[in-house]
Amino acid sequence: MEVTAAVVRKFGAPFSIEQLRLGSPRPDEVLVRIVATGLCHTDLNARDGGMPIPESIVLGHEGSGVVVEVGSEVHHVEQGDHVVLTVDSCGRCRSCRLAQPAHCEDLFALNLSGGRRDGSSAFAGDVRSHFMGQSSLATATVASGSSVVPVAKDLPLELLGPLGCAVQTGAGTVMRALRVIPGSSVAIFGAGAVGLSAVSAAAIAGATRIVAIDRIDSRLALARRFGATDVIRIGDSDVTASIRDLTSGGVDYSIECAGSVDAFRVAVDVLRSLGHCAVVGGVRPGTLASFDWRPAQGKGVTIHAVVEGDAVPFEFIPILEDLVRRGRLPLAEMVTYFEFDKIEEAVGAAESGEVIKPILRMPA
Repeated sequence: MEVTAAVVRKFGAPFSIEQLRLGSPRPDEVLVRIVATGLCHTDLNARDGGMPIPESIVLGHEGSGVVVEVGSEVHHVEQGDHVVLTVDSCGRCRSCRLAQPAHCEDLFALNLSGGRRDGSSAFAGDVRSHFMGQSSLATATVASGSSVVPVAKDLPLELLGPLGCAVQTGAGTVMRALRVIPGSSVAIFGAGAVGLSAVSAAAIAGATRIVAIDRIDSRLALARRFGATDVIRIGDSDVTASIRDLTSGGVDYSIECAGSVDAFRVAVDVLRSLGHCAVVGGVRPGTLASFDWRPAQGKGVTIHAVVEGDAVPFEFIPILEDLVRRGRLPLAEMVTYFEFDKIEEAVGAAESGEVIKPILRMPA
């Protein structure tokens, strides 16, 4: 079938909107008509050459849509189902068997190689596919079966794509990776889509002191609406001292969502004894970070590298869907919609911090 897609032809250049030929799904794949796709900073990092992917590739990894055709080996969805797309995993390696698909041993091969395991692409010609198992910056895509999660039809489908990455990452870090307990304290560095999802999840988990840290006033104001008890604007005060003052010496948990080596160092420094720091923010390969070894060792802190919230998507995305339905996770308050042909406007708004989560709506 013919589809319209946003193609990265050259790293650092604008997306190229092109007409492509899309092949049929293989037995372990699903053909999905994309309704909308969230635009993530991971997509922008990849577009600019910050990830080990090939050029001439269709990005996008927060897709939501309707199943058109199902491969013979896929049994959990059928034609007409509403679905959210998420990252791919093999389902067979040690990490997958331990219910840690985000740390699949084939994670990079399945999600960043620009094609299927055998090297082929779902798109004709030289355009590569299967970015994060889906390549959903297109009006339709062929996704790996393990990337396709069914959702109910009573919520706006165009809203739900970020459940597959940003929301799953932020909320999953709190609920699955760190397992934040009631009465605890949490510091969250970065109040973008991932950070706000973490703030909301921390409130749901019963944390009684939730500190959000960011540079942008509007994001901090939204963090309060999502459940932050305190906010710190970077540049207004000493962040480390402010967090220690607010929490009587340090927090039980810290979450670095900004992809900043400075934020990571502070996130470790502000932990109390036996505290846990989750490293979530995406960075370029070769990024080095440091922290003060002696106090971290003396306090017995844990530093936890997290991918996709360490969640199992087929189990966790329905939980997030229900939280959205019940108003506990106010996803609609963090999104701004753009038509697909306005993708460069969406990119600019995301890079400037003007919007938190751009969602691109596909033409009917």
